[in-house]
Amino acid sequence: MKLKKYIKTLKEPLRKATLCFLVRGKNVLLARKKRGFAQGKLNGVGGKVNDGETVEEAAKRETYEEIGVTITTFKQVAILDFYHTNNNFNQQVFVFKVKDWEGEPKESEEMKPHWYSFANLPFKKMWVDDLLWLPLILNGEHLKASFLFNDNEEIMDHFVEEINRNVKNY
Repeated sequence: MKLKKYIKTLKEPLRKATLCFLVRGKNVLLARKKRGFAQGKLNGVGGKVNDGETVEEAAKRETYEEIGVTITTFKQVAILDFYHTNNNFNQQVFVFKVKDWEGEPKESEEMKPHWYSFANLPFKKMWVDDLLWLPLILNGEHLKASFLFNDNEEIMDHFVEEINRNVKNY
């Protein structure tokens, strides 16, 4: 199935979620998901946007809940639409690069954080799509992308494009 065809079958808007990547020099913080959806995978920190909450508020809340740090400066760098043919985990994810925060990342019941060099990202322990967009945002690009996954978490169709527009700075 192709992405455009699948999107036409949807009856509800995508659930909104956030994803934050803390960056120090040429290192990025990834965290291993310890429970729930994506358990065992490494990724940035974040989660769903609650009713009455902006994506920025959700990004800050989720980052604090998952690794115990308070974001002070961050920039939206991507919007990623994820579609899954076998479940209801379709979501639009707002991705932020975090430059400044208060506190040191620490393990929680949900996430175990660890620093990785940009040059040695553990893609085999991450979502398969991360290889297609994460290096780009770490190198300063702003992106819009969509991915369609099958039952085996394989990409059936996708697109990734750089966007040139004003992205909010925080």
